[in-house]
Amino acid sequence: MATNKNPLRYLESRKNLTGSACGLVGLALTFAGVAGPYWPVVVAGLYGAGALIAPPERPPLPDFPHPSAQLEELRGDFGRLREYLDGVELPPAAAGRLTELTELLTALLDPGWVAEVLAQDPEGVHALSRAVRQDIPEAVDTFVRTRWWTRLTPGTEPPERHLERQLTLLQEEADRLAVALREVEARRQESHTRYLEDRGRSQ
Repeated sequence: MATNKNPLRYLESRKNLTGSACGLVGLALTFAGVAGPYWPVVVAGLYGAGALIAPPERPPLPDFPHPSAQLEELRGDFGRLREYLDGVELPPAAAGRLTELTELLTALLDPGWVAEVLAQDPEGVHALSRAVRQDIPEAVDTFVRTRWWTRLTPGTEPPERHLERQLTLLQEEADRLAVALREVEARRQESHTRYLEDRGRSQ
């Protein structure tokens, strides 16, 4: 049992504290002459009853990193991704699409009020993390490897078409996230307007 492994922890537990409080009631009854010669049984019984009715101990929640800390780590990973992308040669259309995407991601991840709003959206943080750490590098690396094979087997579908489509889908996903964050701020502004209107009517 946990009490044998850590006696000090049990002494500080709710069960022991509640039982001790009930045991003190038993002692008070003893001094008042109510318990009589059976006072040890009364005190022990009240202690046991108190320990039984005490709420169970609640284990502490895991200490997960705050979304703002996750964003800080993600900025570092995004910096490494950009260094990787700078060393990859892409067709003009795909390169332009990738530039638009990285500029949007830069704006979302830059420290400031936008990142503060983003930190309150765990799903948004997850979406950006997935794009930076998985989707974009996978799309570019797959293109590089497939392009090499295409040179050996001409006449197949150009791999840049898939890359452009993938980057377009990722751009649309990032655009939706930006729109959602803008709507959060718009609702906040509307709520403040209603608050001021209600306060004006109440005066």
